[in-house]
Amino acid sequence: MSNEVKTTLASGAPEAPAAPVQLNSVPHSMTRLTIARRLTESKQQVPHFYVKGACRIDALLSLRKRINEQAPIKTSLNDLIVRAVALALREVPEANVSWGDKAMLKHQQVDVAVAVATPRGLVTPIVRNVEQKGVQEIASEIQELATRARTGRLKPHEYQGGTVTVSNLGMFGVEEFSAIINPPQSMIFAVGAGTEQVIAQAGQIEIGTLMNVTVSVDHRAVDGAVAAQVFAAFKRLIESPETLNAA
Repeated sequence: MSNEVKTTLASGAPEAPAAPVQLNSVPHSMTRLTIARRLTESKQQVPHFYVKGACRIDALLSLRKRINEQAPIKTSLNDLIVRAVALALREVPEANVSWGDKAMLKHQQVDVAVAVATPRGLVTPIVRNVEQKGVQEIASEIQELATRARTGRLKPHEYQGGTVTVSNLGMFGVEEFSAIINPPQSMIFAVGAGTEQVIAQAGQIEIGTLMNVTVSVDHRAVDGAVAAQVFAAFKRLIESPETLNAA
């Protein structure tokens, strides 16, 4: 008797061989390989922790509307968020740092990298000295950098470095996510979509627009209490946003 064992179906008939899987092999670009290497190293070597919360953005939406009614360059919510991140880090400078092998590196300015999806993969062009710039200047720079990022025309100094990153998937309808830190930075803000929700406010029920934000933090460089202070400053700026429109 043969020792061969055959796989059978419930009916007792031999199982039909699986159809060959159809695959297209697309070689990795150098950009994709670099992204994969850096993100793998970050997740493996950087001790991430997360602070998250919801920000009410009704006042922010109103501010954006007023700005766009008067200004020649259209301002997005993300432009205002980038400004709020920079002002929060200026307010809590202990978080505007990078981990070094022998010393903590304290940045004297806030350079915000903005995640941009391109055909070659994720690119993070950097807006320098954001805390010193007005919303219109920030909006203009982000538009110009994003356009050149999508066409592969950024220069290395325009996407290398930075002190913090903003990754916003809200325009795709994503309500909440966590992002991987982009070394040598110590923080990345993951911003979700604003959604209308029922809110209890001073004992009253009302409808408001909430935006979920998750901040990924390098625990070697930034302690939990400091990260919480940054988030609290960011939330206050988002919910009382008039300061954002000042130069």
